Order: sequence, then structure tokens, then C-alpha cells
Amino acid sequence: MGHWKSTVVPKFKKLFEKNNVKKAAAAEACKTFDEAKDDYSKEFEEKKAELQAKVIEIYDASTTQIKAVVKERKDGALKKVSAGVEKLLEELSKIEFPGSKQAHEACTKFGPAYVEGPVFFVFKKVSTFILVEETKEEAPPVAEPETVAPVEETSGKEKEVVVEEEKKEEVTVVVAEAEKAPEPAAAKAEEAAPTEPAKAC
Repeated sequence: MGHWKSTVVPKFKKLFEKNNVKKAAAAEACKTFDEAKDDYSKEFEEKKAELQAKVIEIYDASTTQIKAVVKERKDGALKKVSAGVEKLLEELSKIEFPGSKQAHEACTKFGPAYVEGPVFFVFKKVSTFILVEETKEEAPPVAEPETVAPVEETSGKEKEVVVEEEKKEEVTVVVAEAEKAPEPAAAKAEEAAPTEPAKAC
């Protein structure tokens, strides 16, 4: 029991204290980053045009796991791919992407999981380029409205003609049935008429 108190417990205390200090420092770094977010956003808007091609190139070179994290930005996703996140932020800081340098420094000091806010802020800005690029690639060719409209009109007229023809056919069938129906009754009446006078005689 003496060994436990003298050796093991102090090690645990140091470990927990170290984690608490790390969390506190990471929280401070996140707070500092949050205060500068508006400046990063303004800088991003100013540099948007010149950054787009470079960002897409860096993004395309990333792994599918990193691409998923950049797009979805789910809580806890950074732990699994922390090395990839640091590498991506490093590449973005090389092209002077707004906020990436500060996010990369915080990542290397504390780990991406402790500084999710700054990392996801940068990834959100990156994803604006990615979504635009993907919608360009996925968009189907737009048909000219002039060629589409006449086709719809003719198909509408054809439908009307077909419906009218069906109605005419139904009417002729009903008329034909009506004409056929009295004939057997009249024939029966004619057959019945000569037999009645014969009975009377």
C-alpha cells in the first residue's frame, strides 16, 4: 500500500494535471483564434480568387478520410486522422490561407482534438471552394428552353387527340351495343306475334 501511495498515485496526479494544463492552454488558443475570426474571414474574402486553384489542388492531393472530415466536420472526427489534419493545415499555411497558420500551430502544440474550433473554421472556408467545384462537375448540361417547350406542346396535343379518339371509340361502342340490343327484342316480338293468333283460331 505504501508503494501505491508513494509511486503510482503521484504519477496519476501528474498525468491529470498535465492534461488539465494542456486543455486550459488549448482553450486559451481557441479563444484567441475566435477573437481573430472576423479578420480571417475578411482576408479570406479578399484572397478568394487567388486561393481557389491552390486550395483545390491541395484538397485533391488529400486522402479520402481527410476529404470527408473537411466536408462533414463531425465532432470527434479529428482524433482518427490527426496526422492528416496537421499535414493539410501545414499545406494551407504554405499558401497563406487565412487562419491556417494559427490553427496549424495550435494543432502541433495541443493536437487537433483539443482545437477543433479553429481547425473546423479553416475547413469550413476550404469546403466553400470544394462545394463550388463539385457542383460545376456534377451539373448536367442545361437544355435550351426553346427546344423543350414545343416538345411539351405537341405531346400535350397528342394526348388530347388520343383522349378524344378513345372517347369517340367508347361512344361508337355504346351506340353499337344500343342498336344491337333492340333487334333481339324485336325478333322475339315478331316470333311471339304469329303464335298468339294461331292459338286464338
